[in-house]
Amino acid sequence: MIGRIDVHSHLLPGVDDGCKTVEESVACAKVLVENGYTHAFCTPHIWQKYAGISRSSVPLMCAQLQKELDAAQVPLKLLPGGELNIFLGVDKTPADEIVPLGLGKYMLVDIWAATLPPFFEEAVQWLHAMGLEVVLAHPERMRAVQDEPDLVDYFQSLGIYLQGNLQCFADEPDAHTRKCAEKFLLDGKYFMLGSDTHSPESIDGRMKGLQRVNELIGFAETFVLTRDNPQKLLPEAFL
Repeated sequence: MIGRIDVHSHLLPGVDDGCKTVEESVACAKVLVENGYTHAFCTPHIWQKYAGISRSSVPLMCAQLQKELDAAQVPLKLLPGGELNIFLGVDKTPADEIVPLGLGKYMLVDIWAATLPPFFEEAVQWLHAMGLEVVLAHPERMRAVQDEPDLVDYFQSLGIYLQGNLQCFADEPDAHTRKCAEKFLLDGKYFMLGSDTHSPESIDGRMKGLQRVNELIGFAETFVLTRDNPQKLLPEAFL
């Protein structure tokens, strides 16, 4: 049976700012399983500073880590993906470096900006023209959104799905990230929630965020955001 599906993680060891070693990856995977996860998309950063992330390399890295998880008897199924940074000139990114979730039609993206740049909408249209659906990671962490929360309505008007970060629900109560995350959750803005796991040191905080989500909207609605909606992203080959 399919349980929770983590739509955003940096489990692949040594490829970006996520897990550094296989041991760290296995440790994080164990915590995810303990919290009801059966699947996880591995979404390494597709940034200019990280080399070797592509549609061909990520599935191979997932398969290699999957062998380690299987050997350690950690029942977590890994799926390939990537987290594409939206920057000026992103439309020049080679096609092989566009790594959708499960190599399907949903592309996880992020953007870091104090104000929304004018090229953002063009970048979204560029991805849509490739037949991709755009999923924006952790909008609550963007300064532009913290200053103007109604930007999420604009994102949704562009056909963008929103993914909230579990960590933000465990931040300090007066943190901008937590205030925005809880508002968007209660307003029904999120299509799904992801752990954005990077290391064993931080994953417990992310799972505390999951508990907070349960407190705010209940277990059934939490499963919609961590299992039911993410399951819609799974290519048929993984069902």
